Amino acid sequence: MSSVRTRNRSTGAVGIQFDSTSRKTKQLLVGKGLSKAFDDNTIFSDLDIILSPGSRLGVLGRNGTGKSTLMQILAAAGSDSGAKPDSGTIKVAENLTIVSFDQRREQLDLDTTLKRALAPDGDSVVYQGRTVHVVSWAKRFLFRPDQLDTPVSRLSGGEQARILIARLMLRPADILLLDEPTNDLDIPSLDVLEESLREFRGALVLVSHDRFMLDQICTMVLGFSGSGQTDYFADYEQWLQVLEQKKAEKTSNKPVKKALPPKPASPKPGKLSYMDQREYDQLEDIIMEKETRIQALQELMTSDEATSDATLLEEYWKEQQTLQEEVEHHYARWDELETLKNG
Repeated sequence: MSSVRTRNRSTGAVGIQFDSTSRKTKQLLVGKGLSKAFDDNTIFSDLDIILSPGSRLGVLGRNGTGKSTLMQILAAAGSDSGAKPDSGTIKVAENLTIVSFDQRREQLDLDTTLKRALAPDGDSVVYQGRTVHVVSWAKRFLFRPDQLDTPVSRLSGGEQARILIARLMLRPADILLLDEPTNDLDIPSLDVLEESLREFRGALVLVSHDRFMLDQICTMVLGFSGSGQTDYFADYEQWLQVLEQKKAEKTSNKPVKKALPPKPASPKPGKLSYMDQREYDQLEDIIMEKETRIQALQELMTSDEATSDATLLEEYWKEQQTLQEEVEHHYARWDELETLKNG
């Protein structure tokens, strides 16, 4: 991963400015001793989290380590429905407004037009107390007037992402939850999104693999280890350093293996047995199929049906974990066969 991603500036940047409620409460959300597990898999345990106006928390970790689960729990804070921790308490300020950004585009009706997606109730929207015509609103997000009758399904991923940001702008928030907001955004949109997030006066929780954005926006990051442990770090770099340190310690602590008797002569390098070659030829398709299912499960786990049904959510989680382990095994086997093949 590149340490810093540079961006070319463009005059056609999107004018994004999220609307906070300007609440003056010192603490918007306080979570104490939060834990979550699916069957025997601990996602996180004994997690404390405090969000105040101006808080900008980044969330880091591999896919499937629990980041989205935490976001679902935070999104449901103060509500009787939605995802809940297995233990711990969450207290929120009175009349708290929490707004989430859906990275998987589940909120978009692909059959509707761009005009209806931007202005569902007519020819204008109300933004920061002012009425804005849909044409002007569309231009703010780099859409042309002649695109207004275009079905959302025919728009690019970046254009669909801009629609979601446009909707997000219309909702005043105390806490803004963004799960991978940079996916599919073009460079001008990324620049203005970052600028707006820095100016947002509420609390921000940002899940992202975009190091550039995390370094620019967040004042602290929460790292998920994948084994149920979470820790706070000053920035992305410190998180990487700790990961490398733990990896080195784990390697140095491995017991020294006893010398094994010589193996019988192996086949000549560059040759695979018939069965090994057959397995090698099939592995890529097997891995792709399982990774596709993992991605589908991650989307299912964020659906309204799953977040309101703990049993179903646990089923999805267990299947995802099983598939993830199988994929890692397949990759290891692929490397092994690749080595044999190339000698």
